[in-house]
Amino acid sequence: MVTILSNQSLKPFNTFGLDVSARYFAEVHSIDDMKQLILSNEYKSGNPLFLGGGSNVLLTKNVEGLVIRNLLKGISVASSDNEKVFVKAASGEVWHEFVLYCIEKGWAGVENLSLIPGSVGAGPMQNIGAYGVELKDVFYELEALNLETLELENFSKDQCNFGYRESVFKHELKNKYFITSVTFCLALNASVNTSYGAIQQQLNAMNVVSPSIKDVSDAVIAIRSSKLPNPKELGNAGSFFKNPEIEAALYHSLKSTYPTIVGYPLENGHVKLAAGWLIEQCGWKGKVVGHCGSHKDQALVLVNYGGATGAEVYALALAIKKSVFDQFGVEINPEVNVV
Repeated sequence: MVTILSNQSLKPFNTFGLDVSARYFAEVHSIDDMKQLILSNEYKSGNPLFLGGGSNVLLTKNVEGLVIRNLLKGISVASSDNEKVFVKAASGEVWHEFVLYCIEKGWAGVENLSLIPGSVGAGPMQNIGAYGVELKDVFYELEALNLETLELENFSKDQCNFGYRESVFKHELKNKYFITSVTFCLALNASVNTSYGAIQQQLNAMNVVSPSIKDVSDAVIAIRSSKLPNPKELGNAGSFFKNPEIEAALYHSLKSTYPTIVGYPLENGHVKLAAGWLIEQCGWKGKVVGHCGSHKDQALVLVNYGGATGAEVYALALAIKKSVFDQFGVEINPEVNVV
C-alpha cells in the first residue's frame, strides 16, 4: 500500500536545497506501487512530477499536484558472452553507485560517467554525458510504464532518439511514460577512454601508466570534485546550461574577435562551444546575486548560497542567458528541468 502525504517539503529531495512543498507526495518501491498511484485521485488531480535524485531540477514554486519519488532498486545480469555483458538496473538506483558497482565487477563503459548526480532512470531522459562518453554509447534498451495503458513497453536506442542532453522522453513522450529500468551493454575487456579533458593529465599526476577502468573513474572523480561543489555543502544541480552548438561560420567569426574561445568541431559541421567560457567572459564567474550566484570555480554551475528561492535562481539564469546572447550572439539553454 502506497502512502500519500500532504504538504510535504521537497527541500530534502532536490540538490538545489530549495524549500518548496508538494501538495501530495509519495514514494514508489515497485511497479505495482506506481500502478496503484496512477489510479489514485491525487494522481488524477493533474500535473504529477517525477523525482529521482532531484539533481537536475529547479523548483521555482510549490508543486500543486502529486510528486512521486522513484525508489525502484535492483541490478541484475540479463545476459553475457565472452566480450560483453548486458546489465539491467532499476530506474531508482543511484547513478554513481551503479557506476561503482560495474567497476567492481570489471564491466567497462560507464567509468567516465562517474560522480554524475541523479538516478539511473534520469540517465536516458537526459542522455547524460561527460569526458568523451554519453549514455547512448553503452545503452541497449529501457523498460517504461505507459502511464495511460499501465502496460510495460521496451524502447530500443533508435526509439529513444538520443541527442545532446536530449531524448524522446523530454519531448514527444514527456509525461507519458515512467522509466522502470535501463539495460546497458558493457565490455568485459576494457578499452579505456582517456583522451577527453584533463583525464590523462590527472592520471599522470596519479602516476598511472596503464590505467584500469577504476583508475579512469578515480581520475574523473578527482577532476569533478575539484571543479564542482558538493550539493550537500552548497546547493546546486551541476552544470545548469548545455554547451551550445553553432554554425562553423559563426564560430570562425567569433574566433577572429575572441582568439581564446573554446570550441569543439562536430561531425555535423557545427561547432560546440564551452558555455562555461562564454559565461565567464561575461563576468559572471564567482558573482553573487542575492542568495545565489555562479560558482567561483565553474561558471556553468549556479549555486544556492542559502535561502535562495527557485525563482531567484531562474532570474539569475535568464540574466546570464541574456548577457551571453548580447555579447556573443549565441543562445545558451538550461540543461536543468525548470518546474
